[in-house]
Amino acid sequence: MNLSPLQLLSEHGCFGGLQCFYQHDSREIGLPMKLSVYLPPQAARGTVPAVLYLAGLTCTEETFMVKAGAQRVAAELGLALIAPDTSPRGAGVPGEADAWDLGVGAGFYLDATQAPWATNWRMESYLMQELLPLLGQSLPLDMQRLGITGHSMGGHGALTLALKYPERFKSLSAFAPICAPSLCPWGQKAFGNYLGADQATWAAHDASVLMNSLSTAPFPDGILIDQGLADKFLADQLHPELFEAACARVGQPLTLRRHAGYDHGYYFIASFMADHLAHHAQALS
Repeated sequence: MNLSPLQLLSEHGCFGGLQCFYQHDSREIGLPMKLSVYLPPQAARGTVPAVLYLAGLTCTEETFMVKAGAQRVAAELGLALIAPDTSPRGAGVPGEADAWDLGVGAGFYLDATQAPWATNWRMESYLMQELLPLLGQSLPLDMQRLGITGHSMGGHGALTLALKYPERFKSLSAFAPICAPSLCPWGQKAFGNYLGADQATWAAHDASVLMNSLSTAPFPDGILIDQGLADKFLADQLHPELFEAACARVGQPLTLRRHAGYDHGYYFIASFMADHLAHHAQALS
């Protein structure tokens, strides 16, 4: 008898492992939430380390698993992959679907404090207090060996959550992350709506500010970031140079690779996914 609150929606054989899609009723969000998990073949014999992937604006729990080409390498390395949805869906909040960069598909991995968002837009608490413990209880995942990565808005989420919860994550990487959301249009729109006009409250969700506030390096084995130089959002939205400077100030080892000819999309992510999974596997082994 399956007593887990996870409802299996579909399951697919994939590189000797299983690609699974789930739904569950979230107490933090107050709505059903979907997610995807790739279990490598090694999970049939015992618990395996995992990497949490946070997707970007407009994405769902399916985007990464379909587009990133990560399962083959994850199977070779014995890594599970976890990809939650990017926001609540079906809340019926006024204006929730009016813009592609706010509301549905744009949770920004924080807990909103402002109406009408505060009731359901609780992505930080959902991930940290609910989803990860649930997965550790329900699936053969070793949550003491957990890494985090993400893309764009999800790269912002990966950096900020790792810096806020360094005891939970043993490895960190990101693809084209929003590194200083307090200073870019995407972040200012989201923070202004979700957190309010007091910009002092924004600092807890800004990776460059968080890193600058530290006195020691939280990830001594290093952080990996890849950034395409043909990314149309690089100049106005992403600001990796600010996070790079913050890491240098506190002595945080950072590998920030800048790639000519690569844009913001999943062809870029797929090109360097193997390097990111190897980065995590080394730290989680």
